[in-house]
Amino acid sequence: MINSSIKWLALIGLAFFISSCSKPEPQLLHIKGSTMGTYYQVSYVLSPEQSTDKQLLAPQLKVLIDQELELVNDQMSTYRPNSELSLFNKSKDSFVVSDATIKVVQKALEVYKQSNGAFDVTVGPLVNLWGFGPDKKPNKVLNDQLIETTKNKIGSQYLSIEGNRLIKAKPDLYVDLSSIAKGYGVDAVASLLIEQGINNYLVDIGGELSAHGYKPKKQPWTLAIERPSQGQNVQRLLHIGDNAIATSGDYRNYFEFDGIRYSHTIDPNTGRPINHKLVSVTVIDKSSMVADALATAITVLGPENGLKFASKLKQPVFLLSKSGDSFVETYTPEFEPFLIEDEQ
Repeated sequence: MINSSIKWLALIGLAFFISSCSKPEPQLLHIKGSTMGTYYQVSYVLSPEQSTDKQLLAPQLKVLIDQELELVNDQMSTYRPNSELSLFNKSKDSFVVSDATIKVVQKALEVYKQSNGAFDVTVGPLVNLWGFGPDKKPNKVLNDQLIETTKNKIGSQYLSIEGNRLIKAKPDLYVDLSSIAKGYGVDAVASLLIEQGINNYLVDIGGELSAHGYKPKKQPWTLAIERPSQGQNVQRLLHIGDNAIATSGDYRNYFEFDGIRYSHTIDPNTGRPINHKLVSVTVIDKSSMVADALATAITVLGPENGLKFASKLKQPVFLLSKSGDSFVETYTPEFEPFLIEDEQ
């Protein structure tokens, strides 16, 4: 009887020892949704203590994220007739907008000047002319006169800011922030997570991302640069640390007419689709908004001028260019530390 009691007590002690040694693990959660005409995905980690807070669990947090992204759309969408940006586009001279819209337009104008006009948020009429906007694709080759006439409708030099007022020097100036607002949306969601006390996350809106901290067990977030070809679709793997990343490319959105391929990316300076071998540009920055805008600017500039532009800014940038049936990599020295394995 005494021996049985000793064994029973020993088993209880062993169970208590095991349970006291096994600590609760951090929890990895996922949220998915749609916004800005594309998807969004948020992966985040909660500590055991945070997991007891219902407001941080996926269903409740998704409500806050959707509200934040709805606000961005109400501010900057050109598809919503009553958004701040749409009301400005309908105005003849000016319109008062939120701090958020001013912030995005200010950055757009800054990149416009830095890139000598390669990044231009007023290029919409040319995008529509070439068939990549709401209008249909052109059914004939566009003549030079029509292109020049349309070019006269664009130009960020006609866009200015006074306080919270956007001002246009041309009544028909049309601003489209789609090449920068998605990145801003990523930054907005990332800021929301930080405000909620979530420091380990990966935010993805249509391929523009922001990472911070780690996955459970201190595993870094691993990202990939896509290879635009059949078969193996990963060009490089990256660890970007606490940064954001954006990629711009023309290998998906284009059309062909009379055997000629027309990219959806329009060069504001020529009024025509870009015509070079650069197929994708990946930019790393603290801000997804900045990375988004710079990726577009470098895509317009092309492989040589784009690399010079990135080098001048000392920006981490990776360029992938077409060469026959293969692809050629070039990147700035600042990008190299983020690469985690040899060329595929």
